[in-house]
Amino acid sequence: MKRTMRILSLVTLVLMLATAAFAAPVLRMATTTSTEDTGLLDYMEPFFRQATGIELQWVAVGTGKALELGKNCDVDVLLVHAPSAEKIYVQEGHGVNRRQVMYNDFVLLGPAADPAKVKGLAVGEALKAIAAAKQPFVSRGDKSGTHVAELVLWKGAGMEAPDKDAWYISTGQGMIQTINVAGEKNGYTLADRGTFIKYEANAKGNPPVVILVEGDSALRNQYSVIAVNPAKCANVQYDLALKYADWMVSPETQKLIADFKLEGKQLFFPNADE
Repeated sequence: MKRTMRILSLVTLVLMLATAAFAAPVLRMATTTSTEDTGLLDYMEPFFRQATGIELQWVAVGTGKALELGKNCDVDVLLVHAPSAEKIYVQEGHGVNRRQVMYNDFVLLGPAADPAKVKGLAVGEALKAIAAAKQPFVSRGDKSGTHVAELVLWKGAGMEAPDKDAWYISTGQGMIQTINVAGEKNGYTLADRGTFIKYEANAKGNPPVVILVEGDSALRNQYSVIAVNPAKCANVQYDLALKYADWMVSPETQKLIADFKLEGKQLFFPNADE
C-alpha cells in the first residue's frame, strides 16, 4: 500500500512538473475600457497566443488608472489612448518603447431633438452652445483617455470644464455606463466611436442618444502600446512586453485590426507605419 502511494505521489509530481514546464508565459496588460467594450481584445487574443505562445491577461480601466498600474509595477505593458498623459509617463521614466498602433475618433452624442442645437457644429462651438443652454453634459470624470480628451476640448473652446455647474454630470464610470446616463438625462456626452457602435448595436438601432458632432480634426483618438520600464520595476516581464508591442505593430496584426468590424463598420484604423 505504501509503495503504491509512493508511486502515485511520484506520478503526481511528474505531472505537475510537466504542466509547469509547458505552461504558457503570462503577459499582464492594463488597457482602456474601449478596447474591451468593443470586443477587440477578445477577437485578437487568440491570434496573439497562437503567434507567440504567450497568454495575455488584461484589466480594462481608464487610461489614468492604467498608467497608475504601470507606475505601481502591477502590469507589464499598456495599451492606452491619452497621448499627452502617455508622453509625460514616458518622460518621467515609467514607460519605454511607446509605439502608436491604431486610431479611431471621438464623437459628440446627444438626444436626437438636440435642444442645444449643436448638430453639424465644430466641437468647440458645440461645447459652448451646450454650456450656454445649460443642457446636461455627462462626463466620465475618471481620468480616462476620453475624459482627458474632453478636458482638452473644453480648453480648446476657451473654457474650463464646468465641473461645478449643476448641468455638468460626472459619472466616474466607463464609457458604456456614461452613455447610458446621458440617455437617461436626455443629455450630451463625448464617446469614442467604436464604443458607441457597440452601444448602438446593443440598443437594436434605437439608441436614446445619436451622433451630432463628428469629423472635427480635434476628435482624433490615438491608441499606443507602452512597455513598463524594467529599470523602475524589477519584476516586469519586459521581454514579453516587447513581443506584444512588436506583434501589435506587425503588418499581420495591423490587418487584423483593420478587419475587425461590428455591424459592418470598421471600429479601429491601424497606423503603426505613420
